[in-house]
Amino acid sequence: MDRRKFFRLLGGGVFLASALKGRAQAPWDEKTFEPTRTLGAPLSEYGGRSPFEEEVVRYISPNLRTRHSGADFAPLEKLEGVITPNGLHFERHHAGVPQVDPKSYRLVIHGMVERPLVFTLEDLKRFPSVTRTYFIECAGNGQNGYRNPPDPNLTATRSRGLASNASWTGVPLALLLKEAGVKPEARWLIPEGMDAAMYTRSLPLEKAMEDVLVAYAQNGEALRPEQGYPVRLVVPGWEGSIQVKWLRRILVTDLPAMAKDETSEYTDVMADGKVWAFTWVMDPESIITYPSGGQRIKPGFHEIRGLAWSGHGRITKVEVSFDEGKTWRRATLEPPVERLAMVRFKLPWYWRGEEVVLWSRAWDEKGNTQPTREEFFKKWGRNNRYHYNAIQAWRVLPDGRVVNGDRPLLGFAQGPGGGCDGEVFDV
Repeated sequence: MDRRKFFRLLGGGVFLASALKGRAQAPWDEKTFEPTRTLGAPLSEYGGRSPFEEEVVRYISPNLRTRHSGADFAPLEKLEGVITPNGLHFERHHAGVPQVDPKSYRLVIHGMVERPLVFTLEDLKRFPSVTRTYFIECAGNGQNGYRNPPDPNLTATRSRGLASNASWTGVPLALLLKEAGVKPEARWLIPEGMDAAMYTRSLPLEKAMEDVLVAYAQNGEALRPEQGYPVRLVVPGWEGSIQVKWLRRILVTDLPAMAKDETSEYTDVMADGKVWAFTWVMDPESIITYPSGGQRIKPGFHEIRGLAWSGHGRITKVEVSFDEGKTWRRATLEPPVERLAMVRFKLPWYWRGEEVVLWSRAWDEKGNTQPTREEFFKKWGRNNRYHYNAIQAWRVLPDGRVVNGDRPLLGFAQGPGGGCDGEVFDV
């Protein structure tokens, strides 16, 4: 938007003048000057947050069966930019967070290879490294969108908070596989974690040779324990369940493992009753984080902000609707717009106090976009628990409150409660 159009939207500068006027009339008190009267805190060996930001935390549902096999949500509406801080990246694990001593850590690559290899953490760090920004999303993200009737108190965190975006550093898995010498008949990898569940998934060799990382750092520092310290897989664009953490071995083979977590779990029920396995790629998603559920706004100028991402490639366009999809306005994508990473979108908006429903939909470079809830359930079964990427609606009420704007679906049969891998996140 050019400057002239922007100031016309603001009513010829009235917004700015009133803001400055209110600022000049703001009352001063003794607390305003308190920080100037004493010396500040001393130097610290590891920085912490301001105590005034302590409420910005991950959301853990009170209805989880057990925290040893559960997930918590990144606070999307309370974050800025596109990089999720390490301490706020969503969590997902199946048997608690193991404590792995990096000095005794070993990664084994064996099976259909010419040279079975064992790597220490130090060995991995000697290989040529790469740093890439990728999102990771739980396949069960968005399950609260299945609720019928929809929960009016839904927030952006609870709607799409099982997704995060980070800068990952590590060794391309393809490089390690070339060192081991993969045999021609190999087709699959079976990575296994070092948690008490010895979590296992099947990964196609083709994807492994393309862009998978054996990562040991996140956002410039070592992985956090809940993110797989000291080593994890990062599988760009694919569901989080295949991105094995606390990675200890990779079996190279010609067949998938058909493990518990890719047969009884992480499979998708379709509308025709068929069950699909190996539905790895995450479809395009977007979420307006401001204004969003649980927030309250005042009449006047606002910048609509949100996040978009897709496992099919780069986001090319995000649109916002103010009339439930009848018309759309194109939002601005804030650079850099990276492939298989979250992008921030923005759109100026002047709210006059009327009731309005906000939608956003993302488009990726393959031409994929988001469906409405009704369109989603034409393809996917209503008792499915994964890959929900329907448009999230926010209803702004005349008093400024923002609530979930999804409408109930006629004939909707509520499936079994469940978050990622069967946990009941919210009831």
